[in-house]
Amino acid sequence: MPSVDPKVILDFDMDLPGLVDSHIHLTDFDPGTDIGALIRESAAAGVAFMACNGTSESDWTTVLAIAQANQGIIPCFGLHPWFVSSRSGDWLGTLEKLIESNRCGVGEIGLDRMAQPSLLAQEEAFCAQLDLAQKYDRPATIHCVRSWGRLVDILRDAPRLPRRFMMHAYGGSVDLIRPLADMGAYFSFSATILNDNFKRARSALTSTPPDRILIETDAPNYPANIPAIADAAADLLGESRSEFRERLWRNSCDFWGDLI
Repeated sequence: MPSVDPKVILDFDMDLPGLVDSHIHLTDFDPGTDIGALIRESAAAGVAFMACNGTSESDWTTVLAIAQANQGIIPCFGLHPWFVSSRSGDWLGTLEKLIESNRCGVGEIGLDRMAQPSLLAQEEAFCAQLDLAQKYDRPATIHCVRSWGRLVDILRDAPRLPRRFMMHAYGGSVDLIRPLADMGAYFSFSATILNDNFKRARSALTSTPPDRILIETDAPNYPANIPAIADAAADLLGESRSEFRERLWRNSCDFWGDLI
């Protein structure tokens, strides 16, 4: 994931609407990083909220602690496909208690053909977490790498889907955008759209329904760089930056609901 020079935040126009970083891993920064300072710097740059995603049992309590200690943090708890094989016997019960007891999202969850756990084990964990998101009416953040056909089949065959789910750092084909959108998907785009070589991400952005676009930094990129990503997206879409940010704020409010 390409990083962005933190100096870009100096050009932020504070008269524009606030921004939401819809996917970040605040637990993944180098040890010793002052997370509170990073959050304050981002707020000064115009980032009103950021969704901090957990990936395994080992970081869920840290995500919760960060959210409790800092304003503007949306905690999200999930078992990432990379960590399915290291889950405990009671992982799902622990996760459900966290979701039931906190204002939060569900994520990061999904499928990854490049990960070590079997796809069957990943699918079982993914479906169980989709069920929790639906049961507690929480927005879900989905990761997918080289498993798009299977992901679409699972979503299409599910008896009930979460009311809101997001394809984070969308890397699928343009052809899948409409079927996923028809099932309720939002699509989040990262700093890849700043790079001319990432034509797939740029094509996906310009093909996404305008009311389903979100943006993110993901780790280890700085959330204070969200304004640069928002402005790049507006330019690629041929929209004014102010109008795009207004719509982006509406999209973020629609997706995250009462979590922001």
